[in-house]
Amino acid sequence: MEATPMTVALIDNGSLVPAATRNLRVVATELSVIIETTVHAVSWKHSDRIPLAALDGDLPGTTLAPFVRSQLALGERHFVFAPFFISAQGAIGSALRSDLEKLQQEHAETPFAFAFTTGLADAGVIAQIVAARVRETIGGASLDPPPVLVVDHGGPSPASAALRDRLTGEVRALLGSAVVSVTAASMEGGAHAHNHPLLAEALVALSAPPSSPKPARTDVVVALLFLSPGRHAGPGGDIAQICGAAEDSSPSLCCHLTDLVGTHPLAAPALAAALQNALSNLHAPTLA
Repeated sequence: MEATPMTVALIDNGSLVPAATRNLRVVATELSVIIETTVHAVSWKHSDRIPLAALDGDLPGTTLAPFVRSQLALGERHFVFAPFFISAQGAIGSALRSDLEKLQQEHAETPFAFAFTTGLADAGVIAQIVAARVRETIGGASLDPPPVLVVDHGGPSPASAALRDRLTGEVRALLGSAVVSVTAASMEGGAHAHNHPLLAEALVALSAPPSSPKPARTDVVVALLFLSPGRHAGPGGDIAQICGAAEDSSPSLCCHLTDLVGTHPLAAPALAAALQNALSNLHAPTLA
């Protein structure tokens, strides 16, 4: 039986920061090489508003609805999306499915099917990557065993918070005596109890320990549970600003931000394995 042609895409939330789209394209290219199938770099929103010059004169950013419509016009009818999110079961993943279902309704004359692969969290590599990033940061700054804060975005989904907490426990086990503590925190979302402590709160607590006398210097590793640089996790982004404000309030505090999850060498092979598994099983995908 001849395999059903599939349109394959790596999809992220999208950002107005060009570096996020560039990273998405780099990973999509790596996936294309590994699975020997074209993998398109697609964002849910935002990236089509990036000036072309900011993308080094390359192709403009591609967002979900125009991408699907253009592929339908070419006769494509089966789509497989690899989620480039920490938590594919969170609010963004649900919104993506909703938007795709609306597109199905809008294009009833050209019915199409879609499916999502499992994500990095299901592959079991995120904790390994975060632990490796923490070790890199400790080694690069020659730190004594520091406290570590594993920081996610923070949002309305308890499932995303539960994933962050589970990953934090796994990172703690992997790092062992290399650190003094590993604690989960969120960048924002204080209206939801599952997002506490917020990063700002956790930094205040670490900069004012109950022990006396207060140490002359408190080094804290902030482990970024983010895949790509953007307005949150990029240089000068929200997390860097939160850390900077905490350092200004407590001169003994020194925050060391790790590199990102999505740029680590383990990320692309894990995504590729999920894609290969999905493509081998989806000869005729059902409507998702």
